[in-house]
Amino acid sequence: MIPFIKAHACGNDFLIVTEQAAAGHDWTKLTQKLCERNTGIGADGIEFFAWTGPRSGRIRLHNADGSIAEISGNGTRCVAAWMAEALNAQPCDELQIETDAGLRVCHVNAVSAGEGYTVEVAAGMGIPVFAPRTVTMPAGVQVAGVEVSTGNPHFVIVVDNADFKVDGQAWQSVGQQICFLPDFPYQTNVEFLRVVSPQQIEIRIFERGVGPTTSSGTGSSATATAALALNGCTSPLTVVAPGGAQTVAWGGPGSELQLTGPAALIARGEAWV
Repeated sequence: MIPFIKAHACGNDFLIVTEQAAAGHDWTKLTQKLCERNTGIGADGIEFFAWTGPRSGRIRLHNADGSIAEISGNGTRCVAAWMAEALNAQPCDELQIETDAGLRVCHVNAVSAGEGYTVEVAAGMGIPVFAPRTVTMPAGVQVAGVEVSTGNPHFVIVVDNADFKVDGQAWQSVGQQICFLPDFPYQTNVEFLRVVSPQQIEIRIFERGVGPTTSSGTGSSATATAALALNGCTSPLTVVAPGGAQTVAWGGPGSELQLTGPAALIARGEAWV
């Protein structure tokens, strides 16, 4: 039996499993089995966790398909919410989480323990690196975008329609094609960005190792980077995904980006493996 916690951030759901509980298991196979939505528990990935100090821990992320990812902004906030619950954390408390993309410092802004347990977390997301880039899809269509690194890879495409179509194609199809282009040897997350106002953008996400998803913390950070640096938006910026809104504050190139949003614990239990 494997004990787990299930949590979500704007619908982007994760299982949290301690490294101790997962010892002796193949983490790739374990993730594939537990994240399967019909025969498993169902999730976008597993955060494998180990405490490293009284208020600090380390996480290793596997996507639902078993592949390893450097970081998930939403997954990190989900782990921060679980740590906050375990530590009875209060607003203004700080939690430190080491990821494969580096240390992420999370600040607890608010705690709600009414129906379930929800924490609003402000997380440092590192210094984004970005550059305009054009890629060519398999049918020969060229797509202009912005390549952004938030500790993991993203390709952000600006659209001007409410359906998020690109060259008449559904964003889900375009995202899948670009994700697997040879230009990105380790694949890439693909986001579609529509500017609503200088203070708000709307996005759609094709997540590497998952597919279309309701939300993404690093995806929100990447699209906000493109919107703030190249598309006339202002900080703080509200980023609205199908699963909900998050806020991104950024001082511009060379400064760390801050992502704020909710994370909620859904359930705890044990799984047969």
